[in-house]
Amino acid sequence: MNIGDKVPEILGKDENGREVRLSDYKGKKLVLYFYPKDMTAGCTAQACNLRDHYDELQSAGYEVLGVSVQDEKSHTKFIEKHQLPFHLIADTEQTLNQTFGTWGEKSMYGRKYFGTFRTTFIIGEDGTVERIIPPKQVKTKDHARQVLEE
Repeated sequence: MNIGDKVPEILGKDENGREVRLSDYKGKKLVLYFYPKDMTAGCTAQACNLRDHYDELQSAGYEVLGVSVQDEKSHTKFIEKHQLPFHLIADTEQTLNQTFGTWGEKSMYGRKYFGTFRTTFIIGEDGTVERIIPPKQVKTKDHARQVLEE
């Protein structure tokens, strides 16, 4: 997915098993952020930063939606533990990750594995990608500011 690309209408299922559609966010800009795993330090810092600035994001016309490969049960625990005010998509088949190009080979301590590259897509009201915050630029503890600074 690149700047100017149209985002698919069906995004996946949220923590409640409800189908999430792009049209659910009509009239708002959507912060679609892909993160590796619920309950990990960096992912928790990112989610909590977005939570702490959620009112500010909404006032600026944004809605937030997280995506990771964990299942609905994991997302529900993550939301409840950290009182997240936004939904999380359970992309267990990596469908949305593949569509957005955020799934690939990673390496940690010499071990290779496949996973999600932490990436944020800002989607305009017209349903196209307006901006991308790539993996090496995402600041988990200051992510809301990154989104708000255009």
